[in-house]
Amino acid sequence: MPLAPIGDIVSRSPAGVGAFNVIQLEHATAIVAGAEALGLPVVLQISENCVRYHGALEPIALASLAVARKADVPVAVHLDHATDRALVEEAVRLGLGSVMYDASALPDEANVVSTAEVAAWCHERGVWVEAELGEVGGKDGVHAPGARTKPHEAVDYVARTGVDALAVAVGTSHAMTTKDAVLDLDLIAELRAAVPVPLVLHGSSGVPDDVLREAVRQGMKKINIATHLNKAFTGAVRDYLVHDERVVDSRKYLKAGRDAVAREVSHLLGVLTG
Repeated sequence: MPLAPIGDIVSRSPAGVGAFNVIQLEHATAIVAGAEALGLPVVLQISENCVRYHGALEPIALASLAVARKADVPVAVHLDHATDRALVEEAVRLGLGSVMYDASALPDEANVVSTAEVAAWCHERGVWVEAELGEVGGKDGVHAPGARTKPHEAVDYVARTGVDALAVAVGTSHAMTTKDAVLDLDLIAELRAAVPVPLVLHGSSGVPDDVLREAVRQGMKKINIATHLNKAFTGAVRDYLVHDERVVDSRKYLKAGRDAVAREVSHLLGVLTG
């Protein structure tokens, strides 16, 4: 199946769109398998941290693009939380159809100027751009826990930057391993009514299923999940190694991790579309 533009997936979906972070090839194949089990579209995300882990964007990007093209459901490949414009430009050259450019660590005006420049460059090449004006909690000290996006500021930011989607701060925090985040559902509804582009929820691993479902009903569209899948992968690998201390073939325990991620993706996509 040809690569699916993320804009098409988001605009055509009547519910939430799952965007899951790829760490290695096993994650990419597991995420697609989980989506295929339900016949639903999905987004594979590659973060700047993932690029550092692999030492370069190209190997993991080309692998993810290959997995996406072989899928039986629409799959988009997206660059997540890129702070380096050069990385954005490389992603576009490699064939990624969307990027999240993160200039939220800059002063507000510099964020607007930098993001507008990146958005214009990407739009000239048919690439969809997500950005963030406020601060989502828990990301390397840059984002203040408890931050909240103000609707009037969000409207102004989208108008001045021309971005296609906006990540907003409504109570989540990155890298949560427990599901006890408290979302401001009223703020989500207010933002959805005011902002003319799709809203993106970062740090969704810490959100209970029922709250995540309600967040989608109130207006969240693209739901980013990473840590929860890493937790499932690691737990399955750990269990496999505990029960078979003599195993040396890494494919056996990595398959256990891959299968666990696929199950969680299916479950979460069910939550987002339920």
